[in-house]
Amino acid sequence: MKRTMIMKNREEGSVTPVGKDFSELEKHVGVEFKHSDLLIQAFVHRSYMNENPDFRVSHNERLEFLGDAVLELVVTEYLYDAYPEEPEGELTSWRAALVNAKMLSVLARDLGFNDFLLLSRGEAKESGKAREYILANTMEAFLGALYLDQGLKNTRKFITTYILKELPQILKEKLFQDAKSRFQEIAQEKVGITPSYAALKEWGPDHAKHFRIGVFLEKELIAQGDGSSKQEGEQEAARRALEVKRWK
Repeated sequence: MKRTMIMKNREEGSVTPVGKDFSELEKHVGVEFKHSDLLIQAFVHRSYMNENPDFRVSHNERLEFLGDAVLELVVTEYLYDAYPEEPEGELTSWRAALVNAKMLSVLARDLGFNDFLLLSRGEAKESGKAREYILANTMEAFLGALYLDQGLKNTRKFITTYILKELPQILKEKLFQDAKSRFQEIAQEKVGITPSYAALKEWGPDHAKHFRIGVFLEKELIAQGDGSSKQEGEQEAARRALEVKRWK
């Protein structure tokens, strides 16, 4: 017997055959969708469709595309109006800190999105960065679904409530700086040393190289980071170095 999606009327809630009651999520985030299929679609990962091709709604990638644009518009408009004296470069950095994958994945997890993801059995076992990206993409898809369901006004209200509220902390702790910039600034301030970076290991074929980068304060190795480019490895090493030194 093929698995099909079970939909209840709005009065009864929206339930999937895997036991996820999305009305509980709506209560938690304070939003009630007019079209519950849109909400559910925001949580459908492409991998789930591979195992459940007859599922009633499609995967969330188109919603993610839309939500990304809506989020950037709302955040850009807010920063432009709220900080009329700030130059374009500063506003761009602040926006990036508000809408990056790490910020969105943390928010999505805090709002309980992880419990409602519809993933393949294999994808459901993944954690770490892979799950972070899925959660960030789901947040963008949720915003796209909310925009289609309720328009820009209510979507802006949600973004203001849950995302823009993080801006004061970002500015206070200078989280808009990338990890390398933050580590260099704090290292120079605290110990008077400019960090240096070196490749410790390389592996993989030319078309899919991986690098392990070490960050040093003089000759002391502080932390290591892996990446698909040296630049990515340096950023990861700097991020870990900030954690090792307990420097915000």
